[in-house]
Amino acid sequence: MNYSPEVENMHCIAQGSNHGPAPIPQEGQWNQVRQVTDINGLTHGVGWCAPQQGACKLTLNIKDGIIEEALIETVGCTGMTHSAAMAAEILPGKTIMEALNTDLVCDAINVAMRELFLQITYGRSQSAFSEGGLLIGAGLEDLGKGLRSVTGTMYGTNLKGPRYLEMAEGYVLEVGLDEGDEIIGYKFVSMGKMMDAIKDGVDAATALDAATGTYGQFADAVKIIDPRKE
Repeated sequence: MNYSPEVENMHCIAQGSNHGPAPIPQEGQWNQVRQVTDINGLTHGVGWCAPQQGACKLTLNIKDGIIEEALIETVGCTGMTHSAAMAAEILPGKTIMEALNTDLVCDAINVAMRELFLQITYGRSQSAFSEGGLLIGAGLEDLGKGLRSVTGTMYGTNLKGPRYLEMAEGYVLEVGLDEGDEIIGYKFVSMGKMMDAIKDGVDAATALDAATGTYGQFADAVKIIDPRKE
């Protein structure tokens, strides 16, 4: 250790009490985190790239400082899906410090990792008050049946109005309108459920019918349109 002459010539004054870092909530406990291996928790965060053409929602489940589970969801940029594929291989098994300083290929994923690092090290994880934390696999449960991300895709123009394309329930097949041409409901298909049924041997038409539902006052619509064609 090299010191300047000014420091070397200073009188040594005893430091007062040192109580260490403030405890943070982690998996139902209050812990003083002094090193990476003291970190535990499951949390989510969102990142975006510099041109803001795409975004990433990242979910990490961390035990003893190690990323044991990672869920990477992307939107808005086709190249991000390939970056996410690499991130799914890169992240598990790394400490959060290693992951923070690893090139995750896509800026949006890198920013999401930065945001999660801040959350988890400040004790702002989603499982902060869950005794024992959440089991490995809890991140995957966020996707629900069919294991598909919850995606909303809407489009609208001043000339022709709104188009519902994808809702939480699934892919929008038809939109129902009332007498004033306002949307009052829609018909959707849960793509995850449909594909699971097809993989199990159900014919496509039957699987489509079983995975189709409606929302709102679709049954009372006076006019029905295909939002992708009309």
